[in-house]
Amino acid sequence: MGVKHGDGVTYRWIFVLCISSFWAGLLFSSNRTWLLHRTIVQPHFNTKACDQTYRFFEDWGSHQEGGQATGSVSSYEGMEVDTLSPSPGKSSYREVSGLIEGPSSRRKLFLVIGINTAFSSRKRRDSVRQTWMPRGEELRKLEEEKGIVIRFVIGHGTTPGGILDRAIEAENVQYHDFMRLEHIEGYHELSAKTKIYFATAVSMWDAEYYVKVDDDVHVNLGALSTSLARHRAKPRVYIGCMKSGPVLAQKGVRYHEPEHWKFGEHGNKYFRHATGQLYALSHDLAIYISKNSEILHKYANEDVSLGAWFIGLDVEHVDDRRMCCGTSDCEWRLQAGHACIASFDWACSGICKSAERMRSIHQHCGEGDRALWSADF
Repeated sequence: MGVKHGDGVTYRWIFVLCISSFWAGLLFSSNRTWLLHRTIVQPHFNTKACDQTYRFFEDWGSHQEGGQATGSVSSYEGMEVDTLSPSPGKSSYREVSGLIEGPSSRRKLFLVIGINTAFSSRKRRDSVRQTWMPRGEELRKLEEEKGIVIRFVIGHGTTPGGILDRAIEAENVQYHDFMRLEHIEGYHELSAKTKIYFATAVSMWDAEYYVKVDDDVHVNLGALSTSLARHRAKPRVYIGCMKSGPVLAQKGVRYHEPEHWKFGEHGNKYFRHATGQLYALSHDLAIYISKNSEILHKYANEDVSLGAWFIGLDVEHVDDRRMCCGTSDCEWRLQAGHACIASFDWACSGICKSAERMRSIHQHCGEGDRALWSADF
C-alpha cells in the first residue's frame, strides 16, 4: 500500500501525474512546433501580385537545368505557355537569381546586338570599334538614349583562366564591351554558342529584338533599327536573308552535314533559314530558345540549326535582302537612298580581309552617325 502524503494522495499517484503531464506537454509543444513550421514553409498567398510573381519564377525556373521542355513559344504579354519543371533536387531560384526583378520590372530595351567573335579576332574587333560600333561614352549613350546594347560575344578557353581568357579580360577592362558566355570556344561549337548567346542575352536584358552578327560584317545601325521597328506588331518574327542551300553529304568539304540523311535524298536542299552573317529574333523567339535549349538539336551549321528550331512553330520568316548586300554594291545602294543593313562578301562568308578593309567599306557604304541618332523607333 502506497505511502500517503498530505490529504491522502499517494506518492505513486504523484509520480503518475507528473509523467502524464510531461508527455502531454511534450506532445502539445511538438504539435505546435510542427504547425508553426508548416505555416512558415508553406505560405498561401491570395494576392494577384504574388500569383504573378510565382508564375514568373515557375516559367524561368529550369530552362538551363534539363527540365522537361515545351513546344510552345513563350510570351509574358498574355500568351499561355507550358513551363519547364525543375530537375529533382535543384532549386529554380538559383537559376534566376540574376533576374529577381523579372522582365516586367527591368527597363525595356529595343535591341540587343551580339557580335560573334573569337580569341584570335582582336584586329577584327578593333576594326569594328573604329567604324560602325560606338565606343566608350557613345556606347553607354546608345543604350541609355536609344535602348540599343552592343557587345562582343565570346566564351572561354579550354584552360580556365588561361592566357586566352586573360587577354579578353584585359581587353574588356579597356573597352567594357564584352559579353562572356558559359561556353568553351571552338569552330564546331557555333550552334551551341548560338543557343547560349540567346539564353544569356534574355537573362541579362529585356529587349524587343535580339540580333546575332559576325565580327567581319559591316552594319548600318540606323538602317537595322528602323527596319526592325516595322515588325513590332509581330510577336514571333525571324528576320534575315533567307536561303535554302544544298545539303552537303560529302565528307571533307566546307559546311559538310553529317546528318544529311535527315534531310531526304542526295541532292536535296535545306528548309528556308537566315544566313548566319546577321539575323534578328523577336523577344518571344529568344525566350523559346532559352527555355528549350536542352532539347534543341544542333546540326553542323549554326544557321541551319537556328532555322530548324523554328520548324513547326507559328513563326513569320521575313526575307530582308538589305541584310546581305555585297561590298561591291552597297555604295550605289546608299547613293540611291537605300542604305544596306549589312554588307559582306559571299565568297568569304564575311568581308574578305575585314580587319584591313572594314574602314574603307565604312567610308563608302556607311550611312553616317546621324542616321542612327536621328532615327525614330
